[in-house]
Amino acid sequence: MILNASGCLDALAAPEVAAQLDIFVTKTVTPLPRGGNEPTRIAETDFGMLNSIGLANPGIDAFVADVLPELAELEIPVWVSVGGFSAHDYADLCSRLDAYDDVATIELNVSCPNVAEPADSVAEIVAAARAATSKSLYAKLSPASGDITAVAEAAGAAGADGLSLVNTIRGLALDATTLEPTLSTATGGLSGPALRPIALAAVFGCFRATGLPIVGMGGVETGRHVIELIAAGATAVALGTVLFADPEAPARIRTELEVEAERLGFETPLAAHAAAHEEEGRRRLREVA
Repeated sequence: MILNASGCLDALAAPEVAAQLDIFVTKTVTPLPRGGNEPTRIAETDFGMLNSIGLANPGIDAFVADVLPELAELEIPVWVSVGGFSAHDYADLCSRLDAYDDVATIELNVSCPNVAEPADSVAEIVAAARAATSKSLYAKLSPASGDITAVAEAAGAAGADGLSLVNTIRGLALDATTLEPTLSTATGGLSGPALRPIALAAVFGCFRATGLPIVGMGGVETGRHVIELIAAGATAVALGTVLFADPEAPARIRTELEVEAERLGFETPLAAHAAAHEEEGRRRLREVA
């Protein structure tokens, strides 16, 4: 499956791009409307893109009243990304979304580098969300965690059905003339090619530790990048920064993926799942399945 990374595509503004995806993931929705951070909020670097959007969104009330019905008309499965500042916030958001059949899965964004992190632990947030909804829950984790595999294990034990790996990692860009920070918040989330080996390591470690379904993301630009994430343990892959430069990327990458899988001797791309792991990793996959 090919998805978009949350915040990297406006399906209502670009439905022709969204139609190339298997699933559309919304921007992160919070309990109350957020205007986001002050400009400048995006900066290019030699290694990718920095953003400091700050979870700008209309809030859950406007989302379910105005945005969700329009997304449903696109006839693409919808995952809703949610974010908050306490376990209670996440539980409330999940409870609200639980009533809507058009929401296929809820992604818990517990890792945004551009806002204050929730005071509660990932396990506490996932447990609260699990108690509030029967929908599938994916926990989106940060590569900046000291031990992301331990966080993934805690999320799984608390009730997460899957993992989204990884969110951006904090970085800084300086103005070429003034040498002052380019972004208004100084630092922002780094995405793009520099994130790719970090994401690959996170997927590899978290699959081995948990056996959970994983959406891999981070610097994906080609079919080769997708099959590497699948080999590391991902069952789906999300496209992020590449969508800003290449709106045809989903279709192109899907074609490249099929070609690369055939070149490597796999009947289908998913036949490469967990190929990077030793027999122990594959045994765990069979047990989970």
